[in-house]
Amino acid sequence: MNTSTPHPSGSFTMDRRNFLRGLGACIALPTLGSMIPSRLVGAGGPALATTATGAPLRTAFVFFPNGAIPSHWWPTGGLTDFALGATLNPLETLRNKIQVLGGLDHSNANAGNDGGGDHARGNSVFLTGVRINKSATDVRAGISIDQVIANEIGHLTRFPSLELSCDAGRKSSGCDSGYACSYVYNVSWKNPTTPMTPESNPRLVFERLFGAGEHGERAANAQQRMATRRSVLDFVLEDARRLTRRLDLRDRAKMDQYLTGIREIETRIQRAEQFGPPADPNFPTPKGIPATQAEYVEIMYDMLALAFETDSTRVATMILGHDGDNRSFSEIGIAEGHHDLSHHQNNPERIAKVAQIDRWYASQFGRFLQKLDSIQDVDGNSILHNSRILYGSGNADGNRHTHENLPALLAGGGGGLLTPGRFVQHGSTPMSNLFLSLADQVGVTHLERFGDSTGRLTNV
Repeated sequence: MNTSTPHPSGSFTMDRRNFLRGLGACIALPTLGSMIPSRLVGAGGPALATTATGAPLRTAFVFFPNGAIPSHWWPTGGLTDFALGATLNPLETLRNKIQVLGGLDHSNANAGNDGGGDHARGNSVFLTGVRINKSATDVRAGISIDQVIANEIGHLTRFPSLELSCDAGRKSSGCDSGYACSYVYNVSWKNPTTPMTPESNPRLVFERLFGAGEHGERAANAQQRMATRRSVLDFVLEDARRLTRRLDLRDRAKMDQYLTGIREIETRIQRAEQFGPPADPNFPTPKGIPATQAEYVEIMYDMLALAFETDSTRVATMILGHDGDNRSFSEIGIAEGHHDLSHHQNNPERIAKVAQIDRWYASQFGRFLQKLDSIQDVDGNSILHNSRILYGSGNADGNRHTHENLPALLAGGGGGLLTPGRFVQHGSTPMSNLFLSLADQVGVTHLERFGDSTGRLTNV
């Protein structure tokens, strides 16, 4: 039943963009041991998006900008007796929970006949593995691996996927040598023409997951907001059907496409309602975007950790900064822009500063991993043990804009499916091969190829 009151003029005046965005705010359900189906525990292998013990199997992709100084990034030594380089040294206490992956390439991020634009390609090829169309208006990339996984397992959680960014300053015109800004600011793609725009405000992320208000108020507020949205949705559908009767055939086709999107939102609301009452973590609602980048990155990592802990989603992406990001790092004594410094032209002083930024990013990532490792999951293992978290960049050497031997490491144990504690050289292999293997592990076994893959990546 429609309980909304139409506008006095009889027309629909709500801002559609705000309305649709508002509908995306839902709440989370904690992961409870009693919710693990007994048929999964001890079954000897993972079911869809679960470990062999029945715990959730989580996947995240964390993107850092502008590549890394290779000589500081790569470990030395052999498969298990490796020594972490200066950049990854902050992860030393976690060395048995990570594996550094050498020899992974994204050849479709190379210039080819497209000329400049390595930063745009570095972002949007990172999780798609395809050659993007060089245009400021005709945007064509490919579905990203996180969305392939979300399409298969997203129905198991309140949110099929979660997209986060620590990069609040976005542009809307051409951003890199004729490439659209959509390529620059997104790594997750629902389909070749639709990026999954990440949320950069931690307060909005938190309220989407757990509802507005303080601890003790969120459940009731979330229920009220859900009821309001359902009421508004009823009005939108009724108003659209009334309007459709007055449209010509071409406009009816457009309206049908719009209604399809509305029905998808309605389905998401219904799915969210099926997960019962929301979790109410004893965590203060963030005030918004923090003043310093260190606080910003830390709280966004906290949002991702909470989302995994409450099983709000099992698939996530996080952009620490877009490739080409030129922010300064005055907090660690670096006044120059990151991108400018990355074109160091072999100047030792500039190389040292870039390496310091690379190490700073690794330190923040290490703190996040420590947090996941400290949280006990429903099967008694840590959440980190039951996760696969790829940390990497779309450029290798930022000075030369190369996309071979990309800096990449895979953290977590994948619930026993991964073999961390190693430095593995994979020769010259498409990173898309890794994506096929990660998809297999969560039950997405129907993919024959992905991006520019040539097969599954073994020895992970």
